Amino acid sequence: MKISLCIITLNEQDNLRRCLESANGLVDETIVVDSGSTDGTELIAKEFDATWIQRSWPGFVQQKNFAISQASHDWILCLDADEALSAELRSELLKLKNDDAESDQVHGYSVPRCVYYEGRWIRHGDWYPDRLVRLFRNGRGKYQGGKVHERLELDGEPVILNGELEHYSFKDKADHRQRSRKYAQLWAETKFESGETAWLGKGFLHGIHRFVRGFLLRGGFMDGRLGLQIAWLSAQEVVMKYGLLREMNNSGRDRTGVHG
Repeated sequence: MKISLCIITLNEQDNLRRCLESANGLVDETIVVDSGSTDGTELIAKEFDATWIQRSWPGFVQQKNFAISQASHDWILCLDADEALSAELRSELLKLKNDDAESDQVHGYSVPRCVYYEGRWIRHGDWYPDRLVRLFRNGRGKYQGGKVHERLELDGEPVILNGELEHYSFKDKADHRQRSRKYAQLWAETKFESGETAWLGKGFLHGIHRFVRGFLLRGGFMDGRLGLQIAWLSAQEVVMKYGLLREMNNSGRDRTGVHG
């Protein structure tokens, strides 16, 4: 099994080395598609002999699909720059790579992703196990979705792996809040452009559901103070995104002269 590693970047010098080191010796080529980094991202990529491609930012889905289209090997490992293979996952992938009995019926593998948050690994609530297809056969997977929260759609059911993909997503609570606002804005834009509407109170009800699901039903309380913080900020993001969508709905009606 020969593997192409595909990553998209923008000013990822704080994360990229960890990501590339975790896959070093496993992958047979590395492709980094960058959308205008001004830090040391390019230098780090070239330390690992990565193919460096500069491309204007078209959105997550389009950029990731472009990156995987550049892969020359039969298998693709697609990672975010703030992700890294755990030792267990790396061991599983090395075993797959060296297995001569690879099945033609297998088109991809899913892995559990674990977030490192304020000094701790979070293994409860809405964030875990967050299974994602990260290793897949070239031509059998494609990214789908809106402006945010894209996911790879695989042709067929993935085989489940147990080793965790480590996710170093948020620097601190302030970074979490800032990204939540960004994600809420992108989500609302996607839904507005597709014609979805939000009635008054919809965000509040969905926010309550998100908090109860993450903190109680999925065991977020087992992560203590951080579990409460994550559930609360997640609920706030839900309220925010529906509020933004409602504002867009109202602005759109005002521009067209239609009132409801």
